[in-house]
Amino acid sequence: MKLAYSSNAYMNFSIEETIARIAALGYGGLELLADVPHAWPAGLLPERRRAIRDCLARHQLQIANVNGFMMNAVADPRQPYWYPSWIGPDPHYRAIRREHTRRALTLAHELGSPSIQTEPGGPLEEGQSWKDAAALFREEFMPCVEVAEALEVLLLVEPEPGLMIETFGQYLEFVERIDSPWVGLNFDIGHAYCVGEDPQEWIAPMAPHTRHYHIEDIAASRVHQHMIPGRGAIDFEAVLRQIEATGYDGWVTVELYPYIDDPDAAGREAKEYLEAVWKR
Repeated sequence: MKLAYSSNAYMNFSIEETIARIAALGYGGLELLADVPHAWPAGLLPERRRAIRDCLARHQLQIANVNGFMMNAVADPRQPYWYPSWIGPDPHYRAIRREHTRRALTLAHELGSPSIQTEPGGPLEEGQSWKDAAALFREEFMPCVEVAEALEVLLLVEPEPGLMIETFGQYLEFVERIDSPWVGLNFDIGHAYCVGEDPQEWIAPMAPHTRHYHIEDIAASRVHQHMIPGRGAIDFEAVLRQIEATGYDGWVTVELYPYIDDPDAAGREAKEYLEAVWKR
């Protein structure tokens, strides 16, 4: 199992300090937040990109994935991750999401990341049908697919509770509209559990699409609140056994952004727990 830790738990630290801390915890990889305060692509000068690359090399840390989902830099008061969305009513606001995704793909290519992930459409607008939203998502998404293909960087859709694509069935319905080997699934273990799809039952069926995993625990209530693995209700022995059975050899990224007050302790506990489960 190749474990990475998402830098979105380190919102109170520079990217250089974040890299040093994640490496010190013993993780082999880092998921880079393509957002403030770490690597907002639109404002990332070439020397800052070189500095990130050099810092990763110095600490012998690889980039597992680039998080192109969160957009705190835009500071939309409704929700700082979901907006701008792919399916909002304003084409100029949608363009901010589209162009951010294109820039995140370029950043991933420059830094050697195999993939980026993005939001699954966005929240449905009042009166907007799923069919219409999916058509709009595809229209905005396809220019990014072209960039992904040209750069050979995977563009991953991450199902999310409350957004257009919540379930794996919805994901499959959407990707039927896109014919590209560079589009895939970011399988978030906790998100699946939140929407009533126990992840261990979906790992094998979705394996042909899965190119990266996010991992976190969720309470038995299935409320979408990321918890340190081992503190919630997810059966991680079953989850890891199923991942192993598929032959997956990519990255599994621990995503614990609610733990910004002490990300080191959260990351250490998660790593120790997951490695113990993996050994069993």
